[in-house]
Amino acid sequence: MFLLGLGALWLLVELARVDVLLATAATFLAATTLHYALGRTWIYRGTERKVVPGYAYFLINALLGLAVTVLVMAALLRWTPVHYMAARVLVSVFAGLAMFLLNAILNFRQL
Repeated sequence: MFLLGLGALWLLVELARVDVLLATAATFLAATTLHYALGRTWIYRGTERKVVPGYAYFLINALLGLAVTVLVMAALLRWTPVHYMAARVLVSVFAGLAMFLLNAILNFRQL
């Protein structure tokens, strides 16, 4: 999902000329939704939480991840010469791991 999100980010920024931070937010939410669908059926297939409440918790967690992602991206782009794609990869290491752990512990209760 992350690679699809990066590809979509590049397309939105380079071809559609969408603002980098807006494109980051949009592709983050799209990739997160696809990640939930795959994660629920593949990674956390034994979870007892129903689909809709699980997705709601997942989105709440994703909003936290989105805030971290956009804020750190904005900081990196403003105060460093790093390219937006490299910044997105760097940010994903921290935000992605935090979201994974929160979902594993709080949402799917499987870690």
